[in-house]
Amino acid sequence: MSEGSPSEESLRELLARVHARLAQAGSVDAQSRKLLSALVRDIDRTLGRGGARDAAGGAGAHAPRLESLAVRFEADHPGLAEVIREVIDALVKAGI
Repeated sequence: MSEGSPSEESLRELLARVHARLAQAGSVDAQSRKLLSALVRDIDRTLGRGGARDAAGGAGAHAPRLESLAVRFEADHPGLAEVIREVIDALVKAGI
């Protein structure tokens, strides 16, 4: 990803990667899976309404929960944790 603000396309790519990693991670507990899916849907829905800048602002409230999930997944699902942190990074670069 470039050093500037992320584009809507790059955020959508990251969200697709989160979905893919989540699908591969069969041992994720139901509560974590449900929370992460809801957060990703919220960000995706915001992208559909107003683009990357609005998604960043709307997702700002979710960043601490995303980070909490990344920490939870770190040991058993490092790939998923990494992609979650990339989403957080992209949202920060977009102006949270």
